[in-house]
This record gives sequence, C-alpha cells and structure tokens, in this order.
Amino acid sequence: MSDEPAGVFDQDRHEPEVLDALPVLVDEPRVLERRRVPGAPATVQTVAVVGVSVVAGAAAATLVRRRRLRRLDRRRRHVLAPVLASRSFLVDVHMLGERK
Repeated sequence: MSDEPAGVFDQDRHEPEVLDALPVLVDEPRVLERRRVPGAPATVQTVAVVGVSVVAGAAAATLVRRRRLRRLDRRRRHVLAPVLASRSFLVDVHMLGERK
C-alpha cells in the first residue's frame, strides 16, 4: 500500500479522484444550462388550440340558433294571427292498470 490517502489522483494509474463514490472528471466549475422539457411547447400549443376551438364552436352554435329562430319567427308572423296572451299549463297524465 502507498502512503497517499485514499481518493487522491494517482498519475501512474490514470484514474479520476473519487469522492463519495462519485467520480470527479472536471476540476473547473461550469454553468449548467437549464433543460427544456421536450413536450412543453407542444402542450401549450395544444391547450391554445383546444381553447380557440371551444370558443369557435360556441360562436358557431349561437349563430346557427339565432338564424333558426329568425326563420321560425318570420314564418309565424305570416301564418298565424298575432298572439294576444299566453298561458302555460302543467299536465299530469297517469296510466292506470287493472285493479286486483
């Protein structure tokens, strides 16, 4: 055995210094760049597309509904007499079977 303490770089054997069982390969510190998650831009884009699609679908449904109501309103004006009053009734229908 040699007189050197354990973990010191031995130039004869060309092995890196080991501290806490992790090899030290570079003596100079360096700045690490932040890793980007590969799916992050795609996720943001997907959320944006879904949001715009929902808004566009709601707008289209509203336009179609308004158009139908206008057509029905035009037909009612020409076919029926003007409505003077309106009443609504609640109808409850029971289907009865034979008595035993």
